[in-house]
Amino acid sequence: QVQLAESGGGLVQAGGSLRLSCTASGLTFRNYHMGWFRQAPGEDREFVAVSSRPGTGGNAYYSESVKGRFTISRDNVKKMVYLQMNSMTREEKAVYSCAPAKGARAGTPQSEKYHDWGKGAQVNVSP
Repeated sequence: QVQLAESGGGLVQAGGSLRLSCTASGLTFRNYHMGWFRQAPGEDREFVAVSSRPGTGGNAYYSESVKGRFTISRDNVKKMVYLQMNSMTREEKAVYSCAPAKGARAGTPQSEKYHDWGKGAQVNVSP
């Protein structure tokens, strides 16, 4: 079965940094785009970043709100995807989830294109 597991969440001060990790199993990792999404209480799930599968270039795509501050990367041998978050603000407080997408256009921000979501990692930001 396909399983995604996020880790690395926690509390960070505004202006600080945090690195999230996502471990995938039960799938041919290199065949999937890997995306990061986040959801704040009472809000819809928001696209954060996606790393396309190697066959489509392994490119990184970001939402405008995090571009320049966040970096997504992947290790196709370890079957892991990472999200490095820098210059964090209180707007980053949310539950962060990772998920794979297959067959979708590289860089798609639509959450409907992703499946087998991880349980999520809570990220809190203090003033």
